[in-house]
Amino acid sequence: MERIFAPWRIRYIEAPKYEGCIFCDFPKENRDEERLILYRGKSCFVIMNNYPYNPGHVMVAPYRHVASIEELNDDEALEMMKLSQKMVEVIKKAMNPDGFNLGINLGRVAGAGIEDHVHLHIVPRWNGDTNFMPVLADVKVIPEAIEESYKKLKKYL
Repeated sequence: MERIFAPWRIRYIEAPKYEGCIFCDFPKENRDEERLILYRGKSCFVIMNNYPYNPGHVMVAPYRHVASIEELNDDEALEMMKLSQKMVEVIKKAMNPDGFNLGINLGRVAGAGIEDHVHLHIVPRWNGDTNFMPVLADVKVIPEAIEESYKKLKKYL
C-alpha cells in the first residue's frame, strides 16, 4: 500500500470548528483577504471556499441570514445570479477552466455543510480533474494553494 502525505490537511483537522455563521460574521469584519472575501455587492458577496473541491471554488451568499432560496427577496436572488455570472467570467479569465459546476445544496442530506445560510457554489472544472484518487483512495488532490487562487481571481475583479 502506498501512502500519500497531505500535511496541509492537518490545519483543517485540528482547527477549532467555527461556532457562528461564516456568511453572517465574516462580511462584518474588515479582513477580506484573510477571510477570503473576493467581492462585496449590495445584498450578496463572493467568498472562496476554504476547503475547495477544485482551485477557484467560490461561493455566493446573501448578507442576510436565510436558509433557503425561497426565502431570498428579489434583490438577493437577482444579485446572487448576477454575481454568479460575473464569477464565471472572472474564473474563465484567471484560470481557463474547461467547464463549471454551479449549485446550491439545501439541507444536510443534500450536502450542505452550512445548512442555515443559503449559498451558491461555483466550481471550475478541467478535463482530467477527476482522476483516480477519489475513486481508489478517497483522496482529493487540490493542485493549488487557496492563497494563489485568491490572488488570481482578485486580479480580475
